[in-house]
Parts: sequence; structure tokens; C-alpha cells
Amino acid sequence: MPRIAGVDIPEKKKILYALQYIHGIGAKFAADILQQTGIEPDTLASQLDDQQLSSISAVIDGGFVVEGALRRQVQQDVQRLRDIRAYRGERHRRGLPVRGQRTRTNARTRKGRKKTVAGKKGVKG
Repeated sequence: MPRIAGVDIPEKKKILYALQYIHGIGAKFAADILQQTGIEPDTLASQLDDQQLSSISAVIDGGFVVEGALRRQVQQDVQRLRDIRAYRGERHRRGLPVRGQRTRTNARTRKGRKKTVAGKKGVKG
């Protein structure tokens, strides 16, 4: 299995898609990397030789923040928002949506499972 930037990439996939298994590299960056190295996007990852793999690794190491460093940077950004008591930091702290989504309904991914609250059965006046 080919290894690029400390990550095993699938060898049966085209290199354009295999590069996207690296955290921090999406479709556009994968295409840019292949264009810089001069490798055809349709080439299978298993067909790359050591020289091509090292050129891809060199481009990634030279110009991209990926994997552990990227995860650490994102965590530090969130922690900074919490420390300065920014609104976004408070939303992170409470486990609520951060980017302005509604929370009256449809926030279950961030809020977790429903917590049923007992209310009044009926109001008699």
C-alpha cells in the first residue's frame, strides 16, 4: 500500500481520489498537486513508482498543512475562541451549532438525542 504524508492511501483507486484520503486534501488540492508533479490523474496509486511518490510527498510537505498538524491547528483555533469568550467559542463550549443554524428544530447532530421535558397536559382556564 503506497504511503504519502504518513498516510496509507488505497492502491486500487486512481491517484486523484486516493490523495483525498489524506486529511486536509480535497478534490481541488489533489488536482493541483498532480498538476505540479506532472502525474496523470487517471493513474492508479499502485502504478506509481518511488520517484513519483516522493515528488507528491515533497509537494505536500512544502505547501500544505495536513493530518495531525491540521487537526492540531483547528483545535487551537477553537480553544482560542473559547479562551477569549467569543460567541463562536461559547457555542462550541455548549455543543450547539456554531454557524448560525436554527436550533428550535433540526440541530440534533450537535445537540444529541432528544431530552423530553415534561410539560403541561392541558390548560384549563
